[in-house]
Amino acid sequence: MTPTRDGMVDLDRADCLRRLALSHVGRVVTTVGALPAIFPVNYALLDQDIVFRTEAGTKLAAAVLDAVIAFEIDHIDRWSTTGWSVVVVGHAREITGRDDLARAERLPLSRWQRGRRAGTVLRVSTEVTTGRAFGEAFDARWAERQEIADLRP
Repeated sequence: MTPTRDGMVDLDRADCLRRLALSHVGRVVTTVGALPAIFPVNYALLDQDIVFRTEAGTKLAAAVLDAVIAFEIDHIDRWSTTGWSVVVVGHAREITGRDDLARAERLPLSRWQRGRRAGTVLRVSTEVTTGRAFGEAFDARWAERQEIADLRP
């Protein structure tokens, strides 16, 4: 990876997918009533697709169902002035197939709200996946810290 003149580095698809696999909170970007809308969600990967839960009838479900959306994750360390961002653009569809739904149920999709789990499971294809990083030593140290954090009880 060779930095550009502005110090940014383009991440390849494999590195973007690795970062997606190590993170758990992202942002769904879509429109609601012709206005931009951003929704934070807990997510996991199923195959190479993003999976998250929502409740039927919510603004999020209505906005993204069968739509092309953007999904974004990032990590910024202001002390070391390093960071990266991954953006996915793809189709959002409800998972309805029995086998895929069973596989999605086994994913670590934590919930933020108390009560029952949201009933609609959405899958976003990673048709277009891009990423950029900046600053020194942005790659190995972040991945190592994330892997260690995932092992904590």
